Amino acid sequence: MAESLDFERLVACYYGPLYQFAFSLARDESDACDLTQQTFCIWAAKGHQLRDASKVKTWLFTTLHREFLGARRKQTRFPHIDLEYAAAELPVVSPPTINRLDAGQALDALAHLDEIYQAPVALFYLQDCSYNEIAEILDVPLGTVKSRLTRGLGRLHQLLADTPTNIQPQPPNL
Repeated sequence: MAESLDFERLVACYYGPLYQFAFSLARDESDACDLTQQTFCIWAAKGHQLRDASKVKTWLFTTLHREFLGARRKQTRFPHIDLEYAAAELPVVSPPTINRLDAGQALDALAHLDEIYQAPVALFYLQDCSYNEIAEILDVPLGTVKSRLTRGLGRLHQLLADTPTNIQPQPPNL
């Protein structure tokens, strides 16, 4: 059985068909290559778990399909936006502010935001939740999430731009 599941033989035998399947799904050459390569990477890590060597083809195609679906979900959740189009939405942070900013200060400033802004900002930036997920979690409309994020980020920027003495450090939880 180990001989029939030799990695190099599997790649030689299934790379072409897997790539064609990936291309039919992704409709993009580089995405199809990435999906195919990712499938073989997963095989290299988990293929030893397959007990029935006759099901290797099914395993590979199923894995590729799942990777494709996962990539699409991620793309939907975190769409690619060119920076030049989103620049107007980004807060302007001066170089001196960036130089003195650290994660602790950012979390302290976040703790000083009004509660209605704190939760959306934390969910979006710390928990990687989408707008729709935040709306569902907080039970508010999508537009409210967007406006609270915008206002919360503006207020957070103000807090971070102020001198560090304006933000009182939180006592450590012991």
